[in-house]
Amino acid sequence: MEYADSLTWRRRLEGWRLATAEILYRMPDHPVVLQSFIWQHLDLAPEFPELRRFLSFWEKNLDGPIHSVRVCRSGLLSGEDVQVLDGRFLIQ
Repeated sequence: MEYADSLTWRRRLEGWRLATAEILYRMPDHPVVLQSFIWQHLDLAPEFPELRRFLSFWEKNLDGPIHSVRVCRSGLLSGEDVQVLDGRFLIQ
């Protein structure tokens, strides 16, 4: 678990942030009906490689064609968000 935490921390310092995407897609059996799917993952703006990988998987493997995707992400990490406690970093 500590390795995963350090990897997450390293990625955040490199600019990776929690990205949230709302994916609207058409129901395969009822194409006039739109369904919403929420996706969240650490990702790197503005390229969003993880989201692009997921959308590519969706288009290749799922039947519901994507109508639209809306993306937002958390803000930048600042010094106010970090405290040193016994040699560990605490992100608030």
